[in-house]
Amino acid sequence: QLQASGGGLVQAGDSLRLSCAASGGSFSTYAAGWFRQTPGKEREFLAGISQTADSAFYVDSVKGRFTISRDNAKNTAYLQMNSLKLDDTAVYYCALGGNYFYLINGGALDYWGQGTQVTVSS
Repeated sequence: QLQASGGGLVQAGDSLRLSCAASGGSFSTYAAGWFRQTPGKEREFLAGISQTADSAFYVDSVKGRFTISRDNAKNTAYLQMNSLKLDDTAVYYCALGGNYFYLINGGALDYWGQGTQVTVSS
């Protein structure tokens, strides 16, 4: 089970850190990813991190602003979001997948969190 948290209402230019806490003892065997979705649009992949955090991948729209990380001892993945823009407003989801390359290339994922709302205002 995944629990995403840390969303909220912020102003443009502000920062937020999202957390994705996993229950159970196998978190370190999964790659982790963050996605977002706005009404009427498909879920968008944002960033992924490998099981040991030696590899990370970002889509262009968040590269340089967002940082994905993980703490396997805490069974938690994070998404640090800086310089937030109005277009970043969305529900953010975390997910786990057994294969890092599948995760960053749109493959099937094993677990999804429930989503946390991020709203960026002007």
